[in-house]
Amino acid sequence: MCLDDASAEPDSIGVIQRRYAAGETPERLLLDLRARLAACDDPGIFLHLAAPDFLLAAARALDPAHRGRLPLWGVPFAVKDNIDVAGMPTTAACPAFAYTPSRHAAAVERLMAAGAVPVGKTNLDQFATGLVGARTPWPVPRNPRAPGRVPGGSSSGSAVAVARGLVPFSLGTDTAGSGRVPAGLNGLVGLKPTPGAGSTRGVVPACRSLDCVSVFARSVADAWAVHAALAGHDPEDPYSRDLPVGEPTSAAPLQVIGIPQDSDRPHFDPAAEAAWDSGLEALRALGLELVPVPMAPFREVAALLYEGAWVAERLATLEGFIAEAGEAALLPVTRGIILGQGGSYSAAEAFRALHRLEALRCETAPLWTRIDALAVPTAPLFPTLAEVEADPIGPNAQLGTFTNFVNLLGLAALAVPGPDRPDGLPAGLTLIGPGGSDARLAGFGLHFEASRRPGAITGAAA
Repeated sequence: MCLDDASAEPDSIGVIQRRYAAGETPERLLLDLRARLAACDDPGIFLHLAAPDFLLAAARALDPAHRGRLPLWGVPFAVKDNIDVAGMPTTAACPAFAYTPSRHAAAVERLMAAGAVPVGKTNLDQFATGLVGARTPWPVPRNPRAPGRVPGGSSSGSAVAVARGLVPFSLGTDTAGSGRVPAGLNGLVGLKPTPGAGSTRGVVPACRSLDCVSVFARSVADAWAVHAALAGHDPEDPYSRDLPVGEPTSAAPLQVIGIPQDSDRPHFDPAAEAAWDSGLEALRALGLELVPVPMAPFREVAALLYEGAWVAERLATLEGFIAEAGEAALLPVTRGIILGQGGSYSAAEAFRALHRLEALRCETAPLWTRIDALAVPTAPLFPTLAEVEADPIGPNAQLGTFTNFVNLLGLAALAVPGPDRPDGLPAGLTLIGPGGSDARLAGFGLHFEASRRPGAITGAAA
């Protein structure tokens, strides 16, 4: 096991803070944690662990006088290995691509300024191209709830690290669902901010115009605490935006929730469908009005991402590297997507796709005047590793059914654990809202989370 006591409650941000308040030192906590990570029985989670000297230096830089003032003082976290941590290699799950940055990514800088300490880099689908978490040259991280099934990707290691209780939170990235899908398949909260709400400087791009740094945590409160530290304009990131952060507890409550109309529900996995039906009952129990909405325009937006010219944006990032390192540096499935699909679109096709996206943005915009948020299944299936090995493309594409359109439309999203599937495996639902609605979604997430605790009283959403 990775924990000294498998029955112990995994550390949340609050538990870590209470441990410090009781007298534990950052040096002791961080070095003990590193020893547990090094002894972990799953070699696929971490690709690199922080050196003891790094952790000691970070611990000694934490002024005890700031413990009550820095929201993440001494809290350890994991970082997806397409996000730079100075002095640690960045590989993007491609050994030939590896480099060691001299500067932290903006997200890591901001978290460390809030007192948090990065303890290692986590595995991913190569170049963040995938939703299954199995497209890596290293061992696939094992889903702790279902070892024979995929961990979800592309932020596989970051999700599993939190699900196993190794760290209170972790950073992923999310372009097409890479933060939400693994959250749903591991029973976690996955916060995907409005594009531009946080900086992506120092992140190896997947689609640079769409990428977001996302957060995995075991509670909405922890995810929001991290997001609040991450959010803010970065003048060094041309895609960064100056958006108000807001406060979940004072945000306007959600009252009207859109849901996919029955004809738009895919029939991939009966157990996933049953879990979604249970999730709908949980929403109704909160007194919410559920309004069926057509998903056809959202499906068309989603198709633009992996079946259209946006695949070429991945090639634009990696073309120079591939020319130098050779095509064999990429895994076959990654190579097929980036070179096969990405290299097949002309500039004219890219502009036609941009024009179509704007038309679909106009078509979907009125929906947000009728509903406060859209609720969807986070993952409409839960593939086995064997199924993905037999068909590397099909299950991966299906996992993005309700995620691929979100960033193209500039929307915010929050994945939360929902009722489990009938087979006992985790399932989740995702709330999607207009850009800038992050705090409002998190406010609902807090309420939904509370309603699912034993003995909770349901009623009108707060």
